[in-house]
Amino acid sequence: MATIGFHASHEQLSPGALLRSVVAAQKAGFGAAMCSDHLAPWSERQGHSGYAWSWLGAALQATDLPFGVVTAPGQRYHPAVIAQAIATLAEMFPGRFWAALGSGEAVNEHVTGDRWPTKADRDARLLECVDVIRALLRGEEVTHDGLVRVDRARVWSLPETPPLLVGAAVSAETARVVGTWADGLITVARPVDALRRVVDAFKGAGGDGKPVAFQAHLSWADDEATALAIAHDQWRTGVLGSDLAWNLELPKQFDDATRFVRPDDVCGPVMVASDPGRHVAWIHELLELEPDSIYLHHVGTDQDRFIDAFGEHVLPEVAP
Repeated sequence: MATIGFHASHEQLSPGALLRSVVAAQKAGFGAAMCSDHLAPWSERQGHSGYAWSWLGAALQATDLPFGVVTAPGQRYHPAVIAQAIATLAEMFPGRFWAALGSGEAVNEHVTGDRWPTKADRDARLLECVDVIRALLRGEEVTHDGLVRVDRARVWSLPETPPLLVGAAVSAETARVVGTWADGLITVARPVDALRRVVDAFKGAGGDGKPVAFQAHLSWADDEATALAIAHDQWRTGVLGSDLAWNLELPKQFDDATRFVRPDDVCGPVMVASDPGRHVAWIHELLELEPDSIYLHHVGTDQDRFIDAFGEHVLPEVAP
């Protein structure tokens, strides 16, 4: 069976609280963890956005879990900087770290003051960054002149074995491209038929036999009304299509774009239920696609009660 992991949401908790939560998640039976690398939250109501790379060093030291991060080289981060960060964590914690590379979102990248590229240009830039990062992780000196520029870069402290460089994709079209270069795929859970199209696109383009991971957004509380209110308050931005979500620049713009979203509208992007058995059934549906891992993200800020409840009622039914 797949590993059931914990998604650590930097956008919703302070770094210290999130570190305590991931320690608790390991004790409760979660088998892995991951986080995203954001500069800003999706909403002003979320109110946090700690620096993922500093936090990952602390989290890897504080637990025995394998960790991953979804990050975007090319604008806010030069690929040589990302390669050094990846290499450092992989050298200190062998076999426990992977990085997923994506083309980024304007909410994090606009701060450089550079023009936000088109999707086609972002995808092309990502492929250049992947080539640069892989070469640096092999210990090569890299000079490159393209959509990104690199001058005689070398990463000096390297792990014995380079970690997996996974591709992040939401659509089948992007997953098809990811299949040509990535060591694995991570995508967002959704109805099984749509999710299957993404996985099949990745596998058909070269990803067959490579690990696949799902990030699953859910909302749990003692009663349905509270679970729905949590999802609507914290994760209503999940209803936005990628054409809009990847191009908005400020949390306030996300709040403005979702001000007319009704509570029931979030029940597609977020699995909302107070009954742990419904979450177990949903996870079993995802497991039918045979992913290697599923990372559960409770979209509320009370992670302790979620961890306790799922450790008692959900993980024993779905974890290996």
